[in-house]
Amino acid sequence: MSPLEQWARERPEGIAYRMVPSGHAVSWRELELRSRKLSAAMMQAGLRAGDGIALMLENHLRYFEILWAAHRIGLYYTPISRHLKTEEMGHIVRDCDAKWLFCSARTAGELDAQVLRGLPVRRVMLDGQADGFDEYEALIAAYADDVALPETPEGMDFCYSSGTTGLPKGIKRALADAGKHFASKSDPRTHWKDFDASSVYLSTAPFYHTAPVRWNMAVMRAGGHCVMMEKFDAGLALQAIDRFKVTHAQFVPTMFIRMLRLPDDVKAQYDPGSLRYAVHAAAPCPATVKRAMIDWWGPILYEFYSGTELVGRTSLDSHEWLAHPGSVGRAEVGQIHIVDEAGRELPPGENGVIYFSDGPRFEYHKDPAKTHSAYNDRGWATYGDIGHVDEEGYLYLTDRLANTIVSGGVNIYPQEAENVLHEHPAVLDVAVVGVPDAEFGEAVKAVVQLQPPHQASPALAAELIAYCRERISTLKCPRSVDFVDTLPRAESGKLLKRLVKARYWNGGRGIAH
Repeated sequence: MSPLEQWARERPEGIAYRMVPSGHAVSWRELELRSRKLSAAMMQAGLRAGDGIALMLENHLRYFEILWAAHRIGLYYTPISRHLKTEEMGHIVRDCDAKWLFCSARTAGELDAQVLRGLPVRRVMLDGQADGFDEYEALIAAYADDVALPETPEGMDFCYSSGTTGLPKGIKRALADAGKHFASKSDPRTHWKDFDASSVYLSTAPFYHTAPVRWNMAVMRAGGHCVMMEKFDAGLALQAIDRFKVTHAQFVPTMFIRMLRLPDDVKAQYDPGSLRYAVHAAAPCPATVKRAMIDWWGPILYEFYSGTELVGRTSLDSHEWLAHPGSVGRAEVGQIHIVDEAGRELPPGENGVIYFSDGPRFEYHKDPAKTHSAYNDRGWATYGDIGHVDEEGYLYLTDRLANTIVSGGVNIYPQEAENVLHEHPAVLDVAVVGVPDAEFGEAVKAVVQLQPPHQASPALAAELIAYCRERISTLKCPRSVDFVDTLPRAESGKLLKRLVKARYWNGGRGIAH
């Protein structure tokens, strides 16, 4: 019996998930019934265990209905960012060998119709009809409520990296690994993965990211209740925690910053006391931000460092972090090694490329060269990050290897300056990048989005540079500042630094201060 069948029998009218703020809710009976019918439609069309589908949707009411339909008959399901251009979306559809592509009226309208028609997939339209698409509701309406499904392996996600440094890369694992992402190891640092029927999970991010896919599926598998935000809003997140008595939630640091900056009278309206686990990952969290969240919510923050490739993972709880501020934890999956440019392992306290040994192996789909580049000659794998460990084995991230600025032959890791500048009251968001410099090769520049009502000016730029120099080495600080209206961030919170750098390196022009 599938988990959906179990919960539909035990609690047919119970809520499997609800959408916020629209308020649409889906019962266990409805989720089981509709996903069963879609499973039957896909099987009837010839899809078999090991085949794949792709979804390019907003945070749609039917998103997880489609994922469960694929999961129940052993299909791979690939979520695609609705913010990708048609060519990028087409690359993923072709690369993952999807047989079906699900779009909504909104997402299909954002794509190039001619390119979309040329994709070698069966196209399915939610929310109505469109030329070249099968209509979703008609597909499932053709099957009886009790249509039988065959015994198959469980399906699983086939996710792609976010592509912050290039085209997204697919990580495909064997169906035998389905459901193992949340296997409990009785580690006190990872009790946030131990969901049960009493769990209430607040999903804050776009569904196309790996974490929302895996977390929501894991909570529903355990019989818990998912509260899914259609788009993140700081005040609405606090309201949902209070109203639905959320026990588990996942955030990225930019969400913490937005909640902390809400007026005190707004924050006081909502009680976060039901929260047992507030988990964060995906991007570095400035120490002042994390400390402020612990002061507000208590020692319920849990952090992990990992990647879609899952070659290794670290984690820590609030008490560990307070004793090791700035750390992302000790090894939970695999063993940590810090390696220099010559491949030598470095001692505690020295920065180098972070590698993991003894973790799960992976392959980038259809790209053996890229897979090979993730491993060193000892068989250790890396996410491409720079960092160091302390004497107790706690890992500290310094930056992405791809973000390293080489100025006058010296390696500079911009994350440190970014963390400092985030603390300035005028700064809403910041990216520190290397820009062309005739003398040094690269010079350090800060690209800043201001917090209203602050206004861009040469005086403010000088103030920000001085603020940074008072706190860290001058070498690491920006020599110039540009002000922009907004910085490109993925909805996961990751800064798309390649787009910022392109303004300066690809013939673009920065915005003068």
